[in-house]
Amino acid sequence: MSDRKDLTFCSGYFSDPAASRALAGLLQDVFGIDVTIMNRLGGPDPTGIPFSWFDADGACIANISAFSLPLVIDGVSVRAAGLQSGAVRPGHRGMGLYRDVMEAALAHCDAEGFAAVALLTDTPALYGRYGFEPRAQHRFAGSAPGGGTASPVRRLDLGSAADIALLRRLLDGRQPVSDRFAPARQTEMFLFNTALMPDVRLDLIGEEAVIAWRMAEDGAFELLDIAGARIPRLADILASVQAGATRVFVHFAPDRLEWEGDALADAGDMVLMLRMAKALQPQGPFALSPMAEF
Repeated sequence: MSDRKDLTFCSGYFSDPAASRALAGLLQDVFGIDVTIMNRLGGPDPTGIPFSWFDADGACIANISAFSLPLVIDGVSVRAAGLQSGAVRPGHRGMGLYRDVMEAALAHCDAEGFAAVALLTDTPALYGRYGFEPRAQHRFAGSAPGGGTASPVRRLDLGSAADIALLRRLLDGRQPVSDRFAPARQTEMFLFNTALMPDVRLDLIGEEAVIAWRMAEDGAFELLDIAGARIPRLADILASVQAGATRVFVHFAPDRLEWEGDALADAGDMVLMLRMAKALQPQGPFALSPMAEF
C-alpha cells in the first residue's frame, strides 16, 4: 500500500467487504452495472485482483482488475490474463490515477508470467502506450445446415440454484468452443453476461452441452457460445432446438461445428486489445464470444 496525497492505493482486497462494496459502487456509478449480481450466481471470479485508489472516505475512485483468462490460440494453450472494470470517477480524472492502476496491474501480469493480456475497450488509442494492439473480430454467417440429429432439450433458468450449479459444472469442464481463439475457462463472465442479456436462451442439449443462443429480428439463428465437454455439430444443434431458421450467425470461429460461414468484420463499439508476442497472435478470423466479453 502506498499513499498519494489524501488517497490510498490497495490491491487484492476482495476479502474486505467494505472495500469490495466500494468497488461495486464505482462500477455502478460509472457504468450503471451492478456487479453484485454475481453474489447469487456463485460469487465473483476467484482469480480476480483489483488495483485501486481510495479516497479518505473509503470511496473507490479508480480501478482496473486483472484475472486469469486461459486461452486456446491456433491450437496452443496460452496462459493469459484479462483486464476489466477500468474506471475513474469524473472528479478525479486527469490526475494520472488510471495510469497508476494500469501500470500496477501490468506489473502483476508480467511478474506472474502471463504470456498474453487482453482487454476490451471503446477507447483503443488509450492502450497503445502499454503495448496493446487492436485485433479485428469477425462473426460468421451462412445457410443453416440440415440433416442433424435431434437430442432432448431443456431450457435452463438462472433463477434455479440447481441450473446454476449444472451450468457452472459444464463451464468449468468445458471444451474451448474454438481451436482458433477461445477461452479455456471463463465461468463467471458467462454467468454474468447471461444475467445482463435477457434475450439469450440457455438450452441443455442432451446432458453434455449448453448452448447460448437467440433469434435475430430478421429470423436468423444466432449462436453465441457453447459450454460442455464436447462441442455438438451445428446441424445437430439446429435439429434439437427446432428454431426453423434458414440463416445462421455464429459469434465465434466455427471450426468445431462441422460448418463454415463467411467471416464478417464486427462493427461493434468495443475493440479487443491484445498485449502479446506476435508469434502467439491468432492467424485467421476469430471472435471472442459475447458470453465471454469482459
